[in-house]
Amino acid sequence: MRVYLVVMDETEEAKRALRFASLRAYKTGGSVHILALVPQQTFNAFGGVQATIEQEARDRAEVMANSAAGNIFGEMGKMPTIAVRPGPPADVIRKYIEEHGNIAALVLATSAEGNSGPLVNHFAATAGNLPCPLYLIPGGISKDELDALA
Repeated sequence: MRVYLVVMDETEEAKRALRFASLRAYKTGGSVHILALVPQQTFNAFGGVQATIEQEARDRAEVMANSAAGNIFGEMGKMPTIAVRPGPPADVIRKYIEEHGNIAALVLATSAEGNSGPLVNHFAATAGNLPCPLYLIPGGISKDELDALA
């Protein structure tokens, strides 16, 4: 089964990538994995405060991923797999792909205007080292064009 991996955050780019991946999975009989990243926290001398900050970041990522998953389920009728992981984003994504040998593609979207984010820049520069294709969805594409493309 084809599995499309989408890195989820609160950006329009992530929503666009998720829509493409969901439609593609629906059309190919595949599935979607949503990976929500927990931002790394800077060192805090007070362990209890640090733990609270990290837990709040994890909770926020889980809520965002679950909301996105609910939207996919509502449209496609199939619930995606959700994972929430802390750590350096590129490392976490690479490790997730390694752990799940059935990832058919990493799906990211570019910015409609200006520079794309650090994940797009990183993976575009190192795509030759990935064990799966990298799909970059254009940020300026319309919803109808995106749906037709998928």
